[in-house]
Amino acid sequence: MKIAVLAGDGIGPEIVAQAVRVLEALTSDGMKFETEPALLGGCAVDATGKPFPEATRKLVTEADAVLLGAVGGSQYDKLTREQRPEQGLLAIRKELNLFANLRPVVLYSELVNASTLKPEVISGLDILIIRELTGGIYFGEPRGIKWHDDQRVGFNTMIYSESEIRRIAHVAFQVAHKRDQKLCSVDKMNVLECTQLWRDVVTKIAKEYPDVELSHMLVDNAAMQLIRNPKQFDVMVTGNMFGDILSDEASMLTGSIGMLPSASLDDKNKGLYEPIHGSAPDLAGKDVANPLATILSTAMMLRYTFNQEVAAVRIERSVKKVLSQGYRTSDIFQPGMRKVGTTEMGDAVLMNL
Repeated sequence: MKIAVLAGDGIGPEIVAQAVRVLEALTSDGMKFETEPALLGGCAVDATGKPFPEATRKLVTEADAVLLGAVGGSQYDKLTREQRPEQGLLAIRKELNLFANLRPVVLYSELVNASTLKPEVISGLDILIIRELTGGIYFGEPRGIKWHDDQRVGFNTMIYSESEIRRIAHVAFQVAHKRDQKLCSVDKMNVLECTQLWRDVVTKIAKEYPDVELSHMLVDNAAMQLIRNPKQFDVMVTGNMFGDILSDEASMLTGSIGMLPSASLDDKNKGLYEPIHGSAPDLAGKDVANPLATILSTAMMLRYTFNQEVAAVRIERSVKKVLSQGYRTSDIFQPGMRKVGTTEMGDAVLMNL
């Protein structure tokens, strides 16, 4: 199982190192992983001038899966748009056709008091947000900034084709079928024609999945409902920009964005796996970042790309055990718990694994 390891920027190298240790620990069970590092994002710009160098493109194309830390940093904000670290992330998604982004929002019972919401609102929370990842306003053309009537005007294009909507809808319905058979499709059809098409197509696809209960919700209401009554949701599916925002909002239901993994998949389940948080450059090099989202991302890798469900569950149970033992990084720390750094949290997961 060949894995391209893209540590990236900021805290990326620290958290990815702990995830790689977990993968290496599984070799005692007879699993064989071949990991190869490469550059993506700001570190790639520093070394090659490009956020997605050709050597990285070649590696991720050949690899079975990709493990990513995070990209970005304020020192790159003055670069041209083409050189920004985030362009590397968009490019790799497009290169590998990673159209389906799965973001589980699961509240561990041990962290119920780490969230700012009342325990009775969030206890038992288990949502899966499915975000379309290679279309929409992040990739639409035309885009840019130009002069018009003696002032600068910025413009982006939000565009979806029926085929793009159909394929992400099928993923969502299939996932919902295996869970509680409830799917909420999120759009803004009351003002955006693009998402009127989204609703029309999703509604049509629903006829192929009569066992799944489909509902629709406008994105502004969905943002409010995630805070008011999050347990009403099982699976949510939405477009690129809405999914980006809603999944980050939902992360705080679990107590910390440092707890949420993600999988970005193509139509054959080849995937890129990463925590949903950013590079947190203010934490870099201090051994304080939470590696659990990255470690949980490796569990998703084993489940979706390598079909190793038993190993995936072992990792997830090890994380839960670590939390039950009171280990906490600073983002989820509470009085009475044992405060640890990045490496020590990795040690604890390995011990339980």
